[in-house]
Amino acid sequence: MGAVFKSIGALLLSAAILLAGGGLMSTLIAIRGADEGFPLVAIGFLTSAYYAGFIAGCLGTPFLVKRVGHVRVFAALSSLVAATALIHVLFINVPVWFMLRLVAGFSFAGLYMLIESWINEQAPNEKRGQVLSIYRMVDLSAVTAGQFMLTLADPKDFVLFSLVAICICAAVIPITLSTSKAPVAVSKTSLNLRKLIKTSPYAVAGCLAVGVANGSFWGVGPVFVQELGHPVVVVSTFMSIAIATGALLQWPIGWLSDKFGRRAVMIGVSFLSVGAGLFLWQYSSDSQTSLLIGGALYGAFAMQLFGLSAAYANDYAEADEFVAINGGLLLTYGVGSVIGPSVAPIFMSLFGASSLFAFTAAVHLLLAFYGIWRASQRKAKPTDEDFVGLARPRSMMLILRTDPRNILKRKKR
Repeated sequence: MGAVFKSIGALLLSAAILLAGGGLMSTLIAIRGADEGFPLVAIGFLTSAYYAGFIAGCLGTPFLVKRVGHVRVFAALSSLVAATALIHVLFINVPVWFMLRLVAGFSFAGLYMLIESWINEQAPNEKRGQVLSIYRMVDLSAVTAGQFMLTLADPKDFVLFSLVAICICAAVIPITLSTSKAPVAVSKTSLNLRKLIKTSPYAVAGCLAVGVANGSFWGVGPVFVQELGHPVVVVSTFMSIAIATGALLQWPIGWLSDKFGRRAVMIGVSFLSVGAGLFLWQYSSDSQTSLLIGGALYGAFAMQLFGLSAAYANDYAEADEFVAINGGLLLTYGVGSVIGPSVAPIFMSLFGASSLFAFTAAVHLLLAFYGIWRASQRKAKPTDEDFVGLARPRSMMLILRTDPRNILKRKKR
């Protein structure tokens, strides 16, 4: 194992710096937009733009890698992200920020995929689970650190945007100086969404619902906390707690899905996510403690559904369909993540900030009822393999944020 980590140490360091900068940037955009008086709906559209760019990045990065190689693409995309971070403070208006979020989404998708495919290439089959677990720990720690960097300066100033740019630029150094062999360029993967839906309609519905609900959470969750009158430090704490509890429960819930079946656990977790959303809707404004408890509950349950959906779909997939299946799930998640942040702010504008979680509760309730109906249509397939978290969406090997990115990893058997 020591030799493995020696070969990927530089990659993990680059990932940590990159994820810290990305975690800071996503929350900072929402907070600064609110401070500048952007309409809540506009802030939601900025998140939708990011995920639209993310989808494009997942589709376009393989062609760039094939053309010039991993290292050059990584350097180019990093430069793009650093530039977009700085341009935010030069042109403070919604149309420009919308375009910047498109570019950032495209670039981050490529960067995540490059690092993860590189790490996957270096990890031997018998140690892959251990290596990816370490990577997830790095991911969690870095994203949490990014949230707390919000407290280092006033979001209304240029300093935090400069800090994002510094992090992204610094992330280039370890990976470009690494002596690790670059992975083989990924070939084009054809997607068949119709076949995917036929293979596992509930898994597709799960990824769509996760995109709608969690895309809304990442996009306007920070604004929700601000609208309740809390300072930036509470925003960062709320988001970090959701990430942490989402991480802590992934393996226990994965174990339950191995033992009792993916669909049954998905239905149960969906209902628990409904409960978490209703708790935040009703009690988040009572006190800071209630707010943080609600964030912990939401992260604990809602952050599990993408990994469960992906695992459920792959239970029905043939060995040579793994990439195509997960590619379709990633695109479905991306579509949901474009829709959710566009719709949730409308509810918040009409019914108050806390209605964000009435919206997520409704989405999760529909998913639970659809799962019950699907159970009457097809008997669940027994799980033959242990649950392995797919890390981002942000595709997702199921990173701790459930954010899809692992789509281009090659499954080695």
